[in-house]
Amino acid sequence: MADTVLYEVSDGLATITLNRPEAMNALNVATKVALRDAVESAAADGAVRAVLLTAAGDRAFCVGQDLKEHIGLLAADRETGSGQTMSTVREHYNPIVRALAGAAKPVVAAVNGVAAGAGFGFALAADYRIVADTAAFNTSFAGVALTADSGMSWTLPRVVGPGRAADLMLFPRTIGAQDAYELGIANRLVPAAELRAEAEKVARSLAEGPTVAYAALKEAMAYGLNHSLEETLEKEDELQTRAGQSEDHSIAVQAFVNKEKPKYLGR
Repeated sequence: MADTVLYEVSDGLATITLNRPEAMNALNVATKVALRDAVESAAADGAVRAVLLTAAGDRAFCVGQDLKEHIGLLAADRETGSGQTMSTVREHYNPIVRALAGAAKPVVAAVNGVAAGAGFGFALAADYRIVADTAAFNTSFAGVALTADSGMSWTLPRVVGPGRAADLMLFPRTIGAQDAYELGIANRLVPAAELRAEAEKVARSLAEGPTVAYAALKEAMAYGLNHSLEETLEKEDELQTRAGQSEDHSIAVQAFVNKEKPKYLGR
């Protein structure tokens, strides 16, 4: 795996770190491949019970596509007529977002700086966003004559509402951390110096939690956004049956009766 993305698993927590701070963690091809491989590994690994997505440096979480590389790739496309450059959405961005949003475990994004374009999209694909007070967000796409990718046309309207999403998409601009918190983009806002410690604390608490229940909650909320009440009630029945049959449910009930803190197994 390329050193532009660092991957570590410890005590059930997979930490994925974008590691191009000198380039504001921009997404060149090597980084996109490494990030895709890392998030897919974390999603598929049964020993991983939570994921923390973060970035090196203090300037940027991820500013999206590496436009310096992108210019060269577009020029090569014009010469060959291949059109391969924009296949990055299909080959990289879509698998990354599917793995983050679809993982049967909680995903926490620790946003340390600017999150723009696909970087913003990846943060939105996480289940919970802890944001430094120095961070900022920008949809960016229309500013370079592109449409949304990295799932943002799906996630952003669901987080901030369709009207605000249209405003942020059509008139891309940088919004600060406080505004992001008020819009619901940030779930938790912390001083920049405390970001990593707070994000690790939250992610580790989730890694020690009832993984089957968390997976069911993710599935239930995603399902409910796109289905009727009746259909959602049926889905809740299905998922609650699954959660109720987990070892962790039995552990939680016994711990409650014994007035003890449960020690979950993640199954």
